[in-house]
Amino acid sequence: MASSTSHQHHHALDGIVRPRPLKPGNPMVLRAQEEDGGVKANGSPPKPENSNSGISSGRSTPLPPDAPPSAVSISSARRQKRAQQKHRLFPTIDYAARLSHFDPKSDYRDFRGFFILFWIGLAIMVITTMLRNIKDTGFPFRAGVWSLLTERVWQLALSDGAMVLSTSLSLPLHRLFRNSKGWLRWENGGMAIQSIYQAAWLVLWVNWPFMLSWTWTAQVFFTLHTITFLMKMHSYAFYNGHLSTTEHRLSALDNPESASTAAVVRYPSISSRPNGDDDTKEKKKHADEDEALAELREDLALELTSPLGQVTYPQNLTFCNCVDYMLCPTLCYELEYPRTERINYLELFWKTLAVFGCIFLLTVTSEEFIVPVLHDASLRLENVPSKSETLLILSETISLLLFPFMVTFLLVFLVIFEYVLGAFAEITCFADRHFYSDWWNSCDWLEFSREWNIPVHHFLRRHVYGASRPYMSRNMSTLVTFLLSALGHELVMGCITKKLRGYGFLAQMLQLPIVALQRTRWVKGKRLFNNICFWISMILGLSMMCALYVLV
Repeated sequence: MASSTSHQHHHALDGIVRPRPLKPGNPMVLRAQEEDGGVKANGSPPKPENSNSGISSGRSTPLPPDAPPSAVSISSARRQKRAQQKHRLFPTIDYAARLSHFDPKSDYRDFRGFFILFWIGLAIMVITTMLRNIKDTGFPFRAGVWSLLTERVWQLALSDGAMVLSTSLSLPLHRLFRNSKGWLRWENGGMAIQSIYQAAWLVLWVNWPFMLSWTWTAQVFFTLHTITFLMKMHSYAFYNGHLSTTEHRLSALDNPESASTAAVVRYPSISSRPNGDDDTKEKKKHADEDEALAELREDLALELTSPLGQVTYPQNLTFCNCVDYMLCPTLCYELEYPRTERINYLELFWKTLAVFGCIFLLTVTSEEFIVPVLHDASLRLENVPSKSETLLILSETISLLLFPFMVTFLLVFLVIFEYVLGAFAEITCFADRHFYSDWWNSCDWLEFSREWNIPVHHFLRRHVYGASRPYMSRNMSTLVTFLLSALGHELVMGCITKKLRGYGFLAQMLQLPIVALQRTRWVKGKRLFNNICFWISMILGLSMMCALYVLV
């Protein structure tokens, strides 16, 4: 121990850092000497384990004599690992039981690089298209769809503004229903008046593009916007109507002798089966009645208060609240929404830029890969000698539209649910940005309908499925919801193509038996197979619907 200390002191005095001795030239001799313990890996004689030369090898920092046991253990483990590597003539690779990133059992979920690759692929498509057009026509882009987008654009803007503004009539109507003490109350005649107004409103604005002879691009935008604001108006009117009825009932409980004390109805009801114990229950005592009355008052008061507890009906019946709801990226009205602290203007700029970028890509895709295919097919179908030739042309057209419609579908998804809704969420400080889920992993159409368009799913579940559940079974309510959704899709296709064929309605209603088949014991649980079937039917269905509506 004394010699080791004096050795350290000697090196500390001379201040010279000496290089490590070189290894012997023959590694076989070195390994033999190491196994015998006569020489270390650096060619020097072995030292006691507790010795410390005080000289750094350049690979690790020497430990002081008073180092804690934990540090000594870590240093020893590192030396042992380095010694194990020195025993190898060729560098080794550490192998372990690990999963690939795409394995279903993997916890890895970050695939943003593929998202970037998607945009790079679209950029390559645009560049090659521009070069081909310059070679063929001398111009980078064709002018067909671009001219359609700019035709009567001011007329479209003014009409769209008038359509949106007309939805605000629900506010004075609701104030009239709330203040009425007779047949104009919501539960008496107000609901019927609002329903008639909504029906007349829909008929007017659906026919508006036909009366003005707009292009199909303008009809696509205006029809989708009209249906969106129909759902917004319905949710605003009917939820406030429900709150109006709740407020009247709570006020009536101030005189419980003449007021109804029936339990509140919760939507959707948990079970539609009758309770057989109701007939055997005895009449409640006065103490139980008072407790039930207090509970009923509490339920009604909670219903009139927002989930965040900041707004209570009828404080929300203002024009500013109505405008704010119309701008918020949601189809279901609430008294209050969670908000962010401020607007991120840089994020808003990028999302707005992405909206125009997606519209540009959609235009290029339709101009270069969809419209020419449909135009060529329509010319060929004019002089078709047989039905077999017609089927062959249709099949060829559908096959040529598969990839363009897959790109179009993804771009439409991004521009609506990621960028347009995200931009309006930023403008209104709307904090809930969960507009979609991982619909690309869907195994059946019910799962897709829940996760592809969450705002519409919430609307249909709340105002169609939930509203019908107290009167229908679960399966019947599901059928009614799908029926209404199919009618909406058929209305959109009819307005765009100016044809009522029923292809879209039939295709969507066929989803129910397909879902029932997928949930049988032979197919259920096979997620990979079901997801493959979902994507095949999605891509094939889009191009098939387009070909049938345009050409047949």
